Amino acid sequence: MTALLETRELTCVKDDRMLFEGLNLALKPGQILLVEGRNGSGKTSLLRILTGLNLPESGEVLWQGKSISDVGADFYEQVNYIGHHDGIKRDLTCLENLRLVQAMGKPLPISLDDALEQVNLLRFGDNFVATLSAGQKRRLALARLVVTEASLWIMDEPFTSLDKASMVLFQRMFEQHLAAGGIIVMTSHHDIEMPDSDVQRLDLSA
Repeated sequence: MTALLETRELTCVKDDRMLFEGLNLALKPGQILLVEGRNGSGKTSLLRILTGLNLPESGEVLWQGKSISDVGADFYEQVNYIGHHDGIKRDLTCLENLRLVQAMGKPLPISLDDALEQVNLLRFGDNFVATLSAGQKRRLALARLVVTEASLWIMDEPFTSLDKASMVLFQRMFEQHLAAGGIIVMTSHHDIEMPDSDVQRLDLSA
């Protein structure tokens, strides 16, 4: 099976410090890559390079065998990126945030109420984000996975502020995405329990 996402001789330098060099990866449909390592090892930098938000010092990222710089918009519409920060608007309601997410991405044919129900936020649809708890904000941020279509999910510590039940909920969602041929790259300080999935690991501290 051909790799969807690849890196070739990827090198990252930050503040005159080499974080990683010569990094080669290849992820096929149905695979999840867990990026591990101590703080400052380059985990977030790698995720941002894979999304195209940051440029590497050298090397390249490829999507379906072509450099993402050449693929352009066709690549970016295949990416759902959830950073360490929630990336949601505090002065908008939950529903308004999801409408904004859909307007900026490739919307799936799902009602926003159904999407909120999937992440246990249905009764908070008209609540402003500023009034939500940290866990509720994180669930709303992750709801973009439900309302937009993308093959590649890139997530930086997606389980931050989530309770155990919510972690189980989203791990099942991740497994469904992989089973449908998607791929995931993520960091996490939490144990991942996905025994039926093809889990790859990369330790940037090694």
